Amino acid sequence: MSEHSKSLISKMPKKPKRPSDVIGNAVKVMQIATGEAEETVEDDGKDPNAKALGAKGGKARAEKMSAKRRSEIAKKAARSRWKKD
Repeated sequence: MSEHSKSLISKMPKKPKRPSDVIGNAVKVMQIATGEAEETVEDDGKDPNAKALGAKGGKARAEKMSAKRRSEIAKKAARSRWKKD
C-alpha cells in the first residue's frame, strides 16, 4: 500500500458502530429511528471551532485567487492524484 493510500485511509471519517450483518443493521437503524436506541458518533478529536474556521478559510482563499491560479492548482492536484507509482 502506498504512502498516499495510507494517508487517505487515516483521514477517512469514522463511521458509527453498527452491526455488520444486514438484519442486525436493519434492527439497529429501526431502533435509532423509533428512539429506542441513540446513535453514537465518535469524536474525531478535532476542535469544532477550528473546523469551522478552516472551511471559511478555504473559500476565502479561493475567492482571492485568479481563475488561472485556481486552474493551475487543480491541474497539479489531478496529476498528483492520478500519478502512477
